[in-house]
Amino acid sequence: MEICAYDKYVGILSKNKFDIYNNSGKEVSSLDIPINNVLFNSSNRFLGIAQNEGQNIYLVQGQNLVWENKVEGSISKISVNKNGYMAVVISDTSYKTIVSLFNPNGKELFKIYLSSTRVADVTISNDNKYLALAEIDTASSVVKSNVKVISIENAQTDTDNSILYIHNADANKLIINTKYQEKNKLLCMYDDSIDILQEENNKQILNYSNRKVSFATVEMNSGIAIVEEKSSGIFTADSEVSFINTETEKEIVYIANDVTKEIYSSDDILAINLGEEIHFINKGGWLVKKYVAGQEISRLVMSGALAGIVYRDKIEIINL
Repeated sequence: MEICAYDKYVGILSKNKFDIYNNSGKEVSSLDIPINNVLFNSSNRFLGIAQNEGQNIYLVQGQNLVWENKVEGSISKISVNKNGYMAVVISDTSYKTIVSLFNPNGKELFKIYLSSTRVADVTISNDNKYLALAEIDTASSVVKSNVKVISIENAQTDTDNSILYIHNADANKLIINTKYQEKNKLLCMYDDSIDILQEENNKQILNYSNRKVSFATVEMNSGIAIVEEKSSGIFTADSEVSFINTETEKEIVYIANDVTKEIYSSDDILAINLGEEIHFINKGGWLVKKYVAGQEISRLVMSGALAGIVYRDKIEIINL
């Protein structure tokens, strides 16, 4: 059984059926999606579904299946933007990596062929103009990461001349995640820092190489968040959650009196799992909701509107 949250719904994929529940826990739709070992990625009203290391892809909008398709090769990652464009990363072909882009109607717009690098992440701008690929070259003794920004309009007629720019990171910097935020700000998270790329300008917004950062995320609409452990006693520690606005670079701190075990983010809400409690915090550093379970919480799925606490025999839905 595979579970996800998107838009105003919780979806459960089991036995080739994708059952969709609203925020009251009522089943509102059931779709035929015959896959397992699934990849989910969502934005706004859209949910992308793919078979991890398989060939099948699907786009769901709200309660409806918009389209389905099949690719040649093995799918390793998908990314959906808020308008329903989907990028699919494919391996196990004659190339090291292929990236295909589909429009909201399921039409494949183009393919990008990469002969020597693997794609760590992919993201599509909110205005459907840019596709960014985070590439890693592990062939040499030094890890090399770069971010390649592609014009979606140009790539539909000439993929060879569609690259707007390439940003090469310093040697041994490992790129982990990318995210297009508003105003086409491209957030790039490395193993030691977070940068912003915008119109070929690169600016480091956060360096945490000398900070005790437990978790970091760029998967927000207009900011980033990091969690640091701060000692509060001989055997105790607090979690200091820092939100940094990517427009103003203003930092706001929220403190929880326990150690964070995991984080989740969607839109501008961050959830921190403290074991038997989950705190839902907005980008302003305010506690939106606190959920107390009374037992260890092992799994959570969330969108910007709701969260699902997953237990062995039930899912508890929380409206945010």
